[in-house]
Amino acid sequence: MAKLNFGGVEESVVTREEFPLSKAQEILKDETIAVIGYGVQGPGQSLNLKDNGINVIVGQRQNSLSWDKAVKDGWVPGETLFPIEEALEKGTVIQYLLSDAGQIQAWDTVKKHLTPGKTLYFSHGFGITFHEKTGIIPPKDVDVILVAPKGSGTSLRRLFVAGKGINSSIAIFQDATGKAKEKVTALGIAVGSGYLFETDFEKEVYSDLTGERGSLMGAIAGIFEAQYEVLRENGHSPSEAFNETVEELTQSLMPLVAENGMDWMYGNTSTTAQRGALDWKGKFKSAVQPVFKELYNSVKTGEEAQRSIDTNSQADYRVKLEAELKEIRDSELWQAGKTVRSLRPEEN
Repeated sequence: MAKLNFGGVEESVVTREEFPLSKAQEILKDETIAVIGYGVQGPGQSLNLKDNGINVIVGQRQNSLSWDKAVKDGWVPGETLFPIEEALEKGTVIQYLLSDAGQIQAWDTVKKHLTPGKTLYFSHGFGITFHEKTGIIPPKDVDVILVAPKGSGTSLRRLFVAGKGINSSIAIFQDATGKAKEKVTALGIAVGSGYLFETDFEKEVYSDLTGERGSLMGAIAGIFEAQYEVLRENGHSPSEAFNETVEELTQSLMPLVAENGMDWMYGNTSTTAQRGALDWKGKFKSAVQPVFKELYNSVKTGEEAQRSIDTNSQADYRVKLEAELKEIRDSELWQAGKTVRSLRPEEN
């Protein structure tokens, strides 16, 4: 493993240089990877595996939109695309990539096909960590592993096609065969990861749920709305408010942070911007840190998991979700965003 130093904290990671694709292919040469579910992570991971020369099939419910999408993506019914139970029977590695609610519903079907020596693969620690709520308790004679790309399946695929990769965490919950470590590492490389870092199922789900509700999605959306509304209340136009709130951040500043870090971004803005950002950073941290502590506690105690299970398993969840997303989509903030995006030169 390569050693990385994070401000004095040393961490071991696996890179493509020390664990090349050829090594992953050798380890997985006798495996049949059955990807169960073709929603968020399924397409990206399965297509990347196929392009990397791994024997992979897809299991999906017939006569569904996801089945049709899989066919459109090149999976062939009866050859590489099968009904879920048939794929489960054929697979030696079961990539369980249904939604958390979907995993609960399908578990009894999956469990009966987990014969001794097979591998059960997750990309999220939810089902295992909150097993008292989900009922997902694997048999003792199978390997249980996790590869969790730190991004959407869409991004995983786009970066793979571009010759890049999203970093992924890996974990082992159960090593029944003695080969779980080499399999999880090989699969992490084969799905197109940039580098792999170790975690466990519990830490993965705690950090993931906190991030999604926090700086990755929930917090940033709330910050956008708050700043936009204050600017509009003070007479700024929609164009000005959106550009100063979202467009400049996503199109100009965040790429600078991605390149070389926050300090480098500060160093490449005006002195007025630098001074103001540094002066106000601490005030925002003080304001939101108690919220993050409350959020993490809600994740750790299982409250967030229970809410997800209760709401996501409702028959009308998709209808309610669309209503919530429509409210965001129809707001002045994001209607302004739609107009601004249409005016970007590269999108004309």
